[in-house]
Amino acid sequence: MCISVVVWSGMNVAGVRLSDLNPDIGTEKDAERWLDIHRKVIDSATEVIKLKGYTSWAIGLCVSELTASILRNKKSIFALSTMAKGFQGIEEEIYISLPCALAENGVASVVQLRLTDTEKAKLHKSASELAELFKSAKL
Repeated sequence: MCISVVVWSGMNVAGVRLSDLNPDIGTEKDAERWLDIHRKVIDSATEVIKLKGYTSWAIGLCVSELTASILRNKKSIFALSTMAKGFQGIEEEIYISLPCALAENGVASVVQLRLTDTEKAKLHKSASELAELFKSAKL
């Protein structure tokens, strides 16, 4: 079960959407194999832990950035676990990682992404699968 959803349609370099340059980006038909990069990113934390035994520097840097955004009311955007019910039509009460503006009182807002129909369907499937997983864990 892969519960990660990549918003390929939103990736850009200097304002140029990568999906405009490569309409197959993130699909099995993609000659550049961006989907493989996504899989490598997912597996990278596990690989770092195997090699080093820990990931404390990265965690420390993340905590520092999050803290600075809160203390300085910067409203910086981070992928944060937040209540997703109502976001993009998600019906389940589930916390998932979404792009959030982080300010002095916590999550100030969730960035409303423009998703393709395929991305939206994957997001809904991911939220449903996570909700079922938590229900089955009986926590």
